[in-house]
Parts: sequence; structure tokens; C-alpha cells
Amino acid sequence: MTGAPGAGTGFLARLRARVNRGTSWVADLLPGRKIDEALLEDLETRLLAADVGLEATQELLAGLHRTVERRELADAAALLAALRAMLLEMLRPVERPLVIDRTRRPFAILVVGVNGSGKTTTIGKLARRLRDEGLSVMLAAGDTFRAAAVEQLTVWAGRNGVPIVSQPAGADPASVVFDAMQAARARGVDVLIADTAGRLHTQSHLMDELAKVARVMKRQDPDAPHEVLLVLDAGLGQNALRQAEQFQRAAGVTGIVVTKLDGTAKGGIVVALARRFGLPIRFVGIGEQAEDFGVFDAAAYVDGLLRANPEAAA
Repeated sequence: MTGAPGAGTGFLARLRARVNRGTSWVADLLPGRKIDEALLEDLETRLLAADVGLEATQELLAGLHRTVERRELADAAALLAALRAMLLEMLRPVERPLVIDRTRRPFAILVVGVNGSGKTTTIGKLARRLRDEGLSVMLAAGDTFRAAAVEQLTVWAGRNGVPIVSQPAGADPASVVFDAMQAARARGVDVLIADTAGRLHTQSHLMDELAKVARVMKRQDPDAPHEVLLVLDAGLGQNALRQAEQFQRAAGVTGIVVTKLDGTAKGGIVVALARRFGLPIRFVGIGEQAEDFGVFDAAAYVDGLLRANPEAAA
């Protein structure tokens, strides 16, 4: 399990403070206003502007309209509470932390995503988290296309005190991962985290290669990869949905990591992802430091999304 009881309390506070930082999103819309069509239209505009997405926004507004028509909301504060409850209902099903099956050795995690999504940093932070939980970890430098990728991952491996399997730039990524699977098994390593090239989801030949990497892992273990983590940049907005769709098709994504939630006013993309795909949101990133990476918590996220004056809270 990647979250000990009581762990991450400081992280949850920072998550509340940093989601959608730079804009007061909903709460400042409501004080002193009566519940009418104009207020609901304003709310719809803000939901869409925050990248909650058309599908989720329509569902939320329909629910609020029904509640208003039943006269169940006395004031704007009650409207906010109803919105919070609906968002939690959407997000609770994807609030599923990554569980490491210790009977699988190695438990193989394939990390995918486009360039600039924060993939390498995510691998480094995840390796540290798992190591701190007492698991032995090995990294596989499967991004052989970008010259600096192996170097960056090697730095993270050294920083975390974990071994890394790599080959020179230009090597076959599937070969790197195959060797890493063999090495991890031979050494009795608990978790293998395999990097992949930060390919664009529109590059079909590279997406095909990603599928090849997954097939090669199955030669060592028919159930591998045991987790396929897709790293998405929150700042990409609705383009993140297209990426998720393409990577799901190519690699069978089993979990999502949403990074850079602190650097965008469009943090509502997490809601859109949950509504569209229902894939587990394993982790979120809210900054550059190792402690700014943690398990997704729906309540902390929603509270951050809805708060007023986020800059004051940060």
C-alpha cells in the first residue's frame, strides 16, 4: 500500500491550498446572491473555465437544477454544499491508491506519458515513496530516445539509493525493460518502475512500440505490467482527455498521476478525467519537492477546488 495511516497530513493541507492556485473559483461567486438562473449560469461558466469538462459540468448542473426545483436549497451556501457533495460522488470511485502486490516479485510498473508531463520526476518521487515504505525498488531507463532521459533517471536513482538498468541512447526500449525484468527477478527486487519515451499520443509508431514494451514484460511474467501509470499535466486541460484515450488504447492504462496541479487554474481536469474514464487517480503532484507528491484524496482536492481566495490559503 502506498499510504500509511496518518501519513500525508501535511500533503493534504498543501493539496487544499494549491489546487487551482491563482484564481478564486467558485466560493467567491456565491456570497450574498440568491439562487436563480443567473447564478447557475455563472457557475456553469466557471466550471467550464476550470476544465471540469462539458460532460461533468452538464451532469453537475442538471443535479443542481433538480435540487433547486425541489426547493431543497435555502441559500447559496447550501448550493455550494450540494455542489461539493456531487463532486465527491464523482471522485470517490477513482480515489483508489496504488496497492503493491508483494507476491509479485517484481511488481512491474510501466510509466507512460508525453514529453513535459513530469514523468521522470514522478518516477523519482514514486521510487522514494516505495523505498520509504520498506520496499526494494529498481528503475529501468526505457526512454532511450532522449539523450538526457537516462541521465536524469540515473540522478534520481542515485538520490534514492536504488539500482537502475540502462543502455546507451538509441537502444531498443523493449530490450532495456526485458533486461531490467530479468535483473529485478534475479535480485528479488519488490518493485520495478520502467520509464518509457515521452511520446506524443499522435505518434502511432511510437505508441505501437509502447505496446511492444508491454508485450516483452509479459515474457517474464504473463501478468506484467501489473500497473500502467499514465502521467498527465493538469495544465493541458481538455487535451489530457485525448491523451488518456490514446494511451489507454495503446497500453491499457490502469492508473493516472496528475501533475502540476499547483501551476494551473484549470485543476478541474481531474473531474473531467474521472467522469470520462473512471480510471483510478493514484497520485497527484503539487510542486517540485518530494513531499509535494502524494496519494489523491477526493475531499482535499474538492475543498481546494471550491475554496475562496486560494492565494491567501497558499
